[in-house]
Amino acid sequence: MNNRIRIERAIHNLTQEQLAEKVSVTRQTINAIEGKKFIPSTVLALKICRVFNRPVEEVFFLEETD
Repeated sequence: MNNRIRIERAIHNLTQEQLAEKVSVTRQTINAIEGKKFIPSTVLALKICRVFNRPVEEVFFLEETD
């Protein structure tokens, strides 16, 4: 699974720490999701998308190999 979290954070001028605080996780969790080392739960993905005011499909998407 791929994501646009880093891009959306830049658009919204948010650090990993700020996003993490908004969705009640650690900065390390955000870093792991951005680095494709961790796939977030549905609830966490929805919380992240709510911060960016984007539908899930615009932030998270499957790659051809998924």
